[in-house]
Amino acid sequence: MEQTTQTLQAHRNRIGAGPVMGGILAVFAFFLYLHATHAEGSDWGWISLLPTLLVLAVAILTRRPFEALVTGGLAGLIMLGGTDLISPFSDRLSSVMGDETIIWIVLVCGMMGGLIALLEHSGCLGSFSAWLQTKIKSEKQSLLTTFLIGLVVFIDDYLNCLAVSSSVKKLTDYYKVSREKLAYVIDSTAAPMCVIVPVSTWAVFFAGLLEENEIAGEGQGLSVYISAIPYMAYAWVALILVFLVANGWVGNLGPMKAAEARAKAGQPVPDDFQGKEIEAEEYDHKPMSAGIGMFNFAFPMVLLVAATVWYEVDLLRGVLLTLIITVAIYYLQGLMAFDRQMDAIFDGFKVMLYPLSTVVAGFLLKDINDALGMTRFVIDSIVPYMSKELLPALVFVVLAAVVFGTASSWGVFIIAIPIVVPIAQGVDAHMPLVIGALLSASSFGSHACFFSDSTVLAAQGAGCSPMSHAFTQFPYAVLGAVVSLALFLLLGFTLA
Repeated sequence: MEQTTQTLQAHRNRIGAGPVMGGILAVFAFFLYLHATHAEGSDWGWISLLPTLLVLAVAILTRRPFEALVTGGLAGLIMLGGTDLISPFSDRLSSVMGDETIIWIVLVCGMMGGLIALLEHSGCLGSFSAWLQTKIKSEKQSLLTTFLIGLVVFIDDYLNCLAVSSSVKKLTDYYKVSREKLAYVIDSTAAPMCVIVPVSTWAVFFAGLLEENEIAGEGQGLSVYISAIPYMAYAWVALILVFLVANGWVGNLGPMKAAEARAKAGQPVPDDFQGKEIEAEEYDHKPMSAGIGMFNFAFPMVLLVAATVWYEVDLLRGVLLTLIITVAIYYLQGLMAFDRQMDAIFDGFKVMLYPLSTVVAGFLLKDINDALGMTRFVIDSIVPYMSKELLPALVFVVLAAVVFGTASSWGVFIIAIPIVVPIAQGVDAHMPLVIGALLSASSFGSHACFFSDSTVLAAQGAGCSPMSHAFTQFPYAVLGAVVSLALFLLLGFTLA
């Protein structure tokens, strides 16, 4: 019977392969037509939006963000260079992989995966989870605990997405919380929390941008950033909303209802999750007391946050120091042999390969969109409608859409800030409010985009597919965006 079912499924796949391949060829032929009819040297205009729209369509249809990003990137390359794909693709990929931001992301996420695997294989993560289960007595408490830990780990959204999920996943599974809801709670305390805390990688990056664009004087970027924190509406709204959801005061919206029903039936992990989770092998470590296990978990986590702050909010240096000291402590205790610790670290690095590949593909798409002039076209299109009162709301809507479509929560603003800020100064807009709108757009895009780094890493950490996380989170993100837009309109007219 099982063999017959597999044969029928294979037959259906063969039947469906023809139309799918035909559709792909038709789409690429259309983009080739756009290249052939485009006047060399002229702007692409609204046509520059098409590769990103293709990415969104493919991601929704296939639920595979990496493949969708590659498809959109290839479509953009066809627009730029016709059938000459191999060399441009190779050159742009090499350029992206050589970018210091990508190198930083690969090293940070890889070593974070290695640290989590080390905590798991050593049994220390299990000790923490067992301790939590003695203190937490309900589903609501498990979600509120996740929320509170997310607030504490505010240094970096990557650290939040990966460290928090590994700490509480077994607890939320015990209380039959879907992995999608876990990912939503984690993601909602990642970028939003990092935005409103001035001691974070986000604050350091955007404060630097404010100084580079002479919005703030030398050494004054952080103070200008802090003045905008009260106006970062989306970050505040997202945090309040996720607290209400964790506390049970806001119910399950849209696809989250089905995810929670599945979890309550005993299946927290969604069917479409095909990634690999970090799991310990039996007898990886020697037995230890509950107290020692708790110390061996808590000390590396506290050290990670402290070291990151010590190195001027540099997570790469923080995680590197933490790994070195953790390996030494475990070895001196005789908890794990050195070779087993190295195996665990590399296992954790391997688990991060797919999400990292998706992040790299997102940066590749951004590079191609920049060549097409997409971001500049979108911003230039709304310039005539910018007034003192409407500017914050327009900045939020337009840049939120751009970040959502490109997954570039930081890179977009290298282009946008030099355009938006002079306009804001020209119409005498309330500058902290405008900066708050910019940061709100960035945090919304990071939060809501199907293939942003934050979405992909939160999904990986929680143990669900990026698209399952994105679909279930999207209604909450849209609700937060609508409330934020209303606030920017109100503040725009009030503070004008």
